[in-house]
Amino acid sequence: MTRLKSYVLPAFVAVISFIILSLIYMYPSLEGKRLQQTDMVQHRGMAKELDDFREKTGEETLWTNSIFGGMPAYLISTRFTANVTKHVHKILTLNNWRPVCFIFMYLFGFYIALLCFRVNKWLAIAGAVAYGFSTYFITFIGAGHISKVFAIGYMPPIIGGVHLTFRGKYWQGGVITGLFLALQLRINHVQITYYTLMIVVIYGVIELVYAIREKRLPQFIKQFSILFLFALLALGSNLANLWTTYEYGKFSIRGKSELTTDQDNRTTGLDRDYVTQYSYGIGETFILLIPNFKGGSSISELPQKSETFDLLKKIQGPAAARKAIKSMPMYWGSQPFTSGPSYIGASVIFLFVLGLFLIKGRIRWWIIVTTILSIVLAWGDNFAVVTNFFLDYVPGYNKFRAVATTIIMAAFTIPLMGILAIDSILIKSFSKKELTKYITSSFYITGGICLFFILTAGALFDFSSTSDQRYLAQGADEFVEALRSDRLMLLRQDAFRSIIFILLTAGILYLFVNQKISTKYFIPGLALVILIDIWAIDKRYLNNDDFVTKRQHRNTFTRSKADQYILQDTDPNYRVLNLSLSPFQDATTSYYHKSIGGYHGAKMRRYQELIDHEIQQEMQMIIAALRKGDFALVDRVLQKTNTLNMLNTRYIIYNPEAPPIHNKYASGNAWFVNKIQWAENADREIEALNTLRPSSEAVVDKRFSETIHSASFSKDTTLTIQLEKYEPNNLVYSSSSDAEQAAIFSEIYYPKGWKATIDGEPAEIFRTNYILRGLIVPPGKHTIEFRFEPLSYYLGSKISLASSILLIIIFIGISYIEVRKLLTDRELKS
Repeated sequence: MTRLKSYVLPAFVAVISFIILSLIYMYPSLEGKRLQQTDMVQHRGMAKELDDFREKTGEETLWTNSIFGGMPAYLISTRFTANVTKHVHKILTLNNWRPVCFIFMYLFGFYIALLCFRVNKWLAIAGAVAYGFSTYFITFIGAGHISKVFAIGYMPPIIGGVHLTFRGKYWQGGVITGLFLALQLRINHVQITYYTLMIVVIYGVIELVYAIREKRLPQFIKQFSILFLFALLALGSNLANLWTTYEYGKFSIRGKSELTTDQDNRTTGLDRDYVTQYSYGIGETFILLIPNFKGGSSISELPQKSETFDLLKKIQGPAAARKAIKSMPMYWGSQPFTSGPSYIGASVIFLFVLGLFLIKGRIRWWIIVTTILSIVLAWGDNFAVVTNFFLDYVPGYNKFRAVATTIIMAAFTIPLMGILAIDSILIKSFSKKELTKYITSSFYITGGICLFFILTAGALFDFSSTSDQRYLAQGADEFVEALRSDRLMLLRQDAFRSIIFILLTAGILYLFVNQKISTKYFIPGLALVILIDIWAIDKRYLNNDDFVTKRQHRNTFTRSKADQYILQDTDPNYRVLNLSLSPFQDATTSYYHKSIGGYHGAKMRRYQELIDHEIQQEMQMIIAALRKGDFALVDRVLQKTNTLNMLNTRYIIYNPEAPPIHNKYASGNAWFVNKIQWAENADREIEALNTLRPSSEAVVDKRFSETIHSASFSKDTTLTIQLEKYEPNNLVYSSSSDAEQAAIFSEIYYPKGWKATIDGEPAEIFRTNYILRGLIVPPGKHTIEFRFEPLSYYLGSKISLASSILLIIIFIGISYIEVRKLLTDRELKS
């Protein structure tokens, strides 16, 4: 029992401490307030049709028509999975206690990893603070990147399990890896799982090198095989997610384009400029040590003791100046926008450098290689040689945007190295003389960097930002100069601040090494220094101001006058274009309407190409007409908007507080055409849309010529086709004609799941007008039905259920064996 208590007590203290820290940080939630997260607002918009369908039928729909004309719903929600690990996730997230569970997951995940690395159990609590409050991770919470938050929380125990396996605890390490990998895959943030895999692959390669050198290759194969077995169980537990995501990926912007234009910018996945749009400047790496090295976030608050405030005070008066400095464009890095720096903590960076002296062997090299790779990849197009190599030759790398996100690998390895360094000191692996030398050297390196920038930043940088150009264009040169002076001021202040925390960390270490304080004071003291260091920076980017009342939270989707007007239309299936906001970066329109636009990182490739080649141009034509205030001109323009019309865009919102434009030229839900144009390839197909008359013509890729045997059809004035029943995953039409006809449906073509029947008999769907569905309908009266029933989901769900049950049973079994060992006081193997 004594041995069991030595495990249970620290774990109990850890969990309670993590809950308390998370509660304190998120304490406005205890007052009933809600965290207003931009991406969660977007998610509520795009998921509204799914929620409504669930409430009405008690079932889930696998497709939604409310965003980008239509896309699979399993790209939006994770409710569909038949993976029983969802119950484990519910426990680990404290019954989904938001927003408290977000920070808790960060803390708990890294704590588990440190235990796998055999770190002192009390030190592991301090180490969890170093990882869990990393400023980059906190900004993800503020932005509402919830799937990313959970995936990052599950990343450390996956890696910890791998390490435990390679250190002789085969089954314990394997099942930890398998369980947490299953949990991470269930979250379905593939990008974070990919970076987790990169860390593991580097670890495995270094282990393989050492295994070959030390002539223990059979042992390595056994360890690898066990991990592979549990990885298969984790994959099997999420096969429905992975299979559906994989097959959709080929049709999304992460798949290869069929267009031959702009080849230098294209990859087999995302376009290069899209992948590297968010790239760190090489100098931006120093934000890991100095939070305001690049000015913080794109919109930052300045203190009143600033040149900008003094200038605005003279021009606008003190009251206006105080309001204005709350949102100043202080960021001067190379990213188009940032919510905050990826600050890891000056105290943690100091410990990392100390670890470079203290930690030896394979762990040292693994951490160094991973950290360097993480930083270099985050530079993106600022270090194009490496980035282009990875985009062209490393499988899967070009499927993810925002290469700056690779810095999460360093956000894991840097605190890990630091805590491993402290653990090695606790077990007295070094002499007092050695430690004093290493502590001093680490202080000189990290503190010296900060001091260097305090003294030389004014000469090294001009502190200019791309955001300055609009002010310079307005003749506000003096204002821009004040901004640049304040950017220098912020850098120097935070560099000095970092020196203080480096000094505090070095000081407490020096006291411990020289036996001035004992372990029971040293570990809490170190945790407190790290916490104060990072917490204060976190509060710059996620604080009480980000919480709103429940009423304010509910009123996010208050119906505008335009919404009220449109909702009077009882037709169940038409589309809306909202020009009053950025339609392809906003999903709030989808809350009430089926939107032409939306907000999602994996829209369909062909739909994106339609936006780029056609819809954007048509939008500009409408906007130009609206600016002239000539609604007769708008009406004439709408006759020419072929793409918007074939997408059945019935309403256009140009002012939320005014009635929308009713587009009488929208093609409707379905119609017959009497002529087919054949396109040789995707280039010709999309070009044809410019001159196409969608009401009577359709353009079809020649690959569908076996489905369509004729290029022309009779002009029957009595033929009809109309929508009789609408559900997002089930559409029923009635049709009548005297001869065979080509029917065009204003629905997005996606072959992996949509099935059509005519009077109950299977019918072959062809792609038409670049993105829509078409059917050849025989003469007579018929019932046409579309159902979305992807095999990947239904078969995958059965395999997911079986695999996840087996994984949980194995986890329980191994846990039982381990507890029995502790209860009988049997010695654990080293």
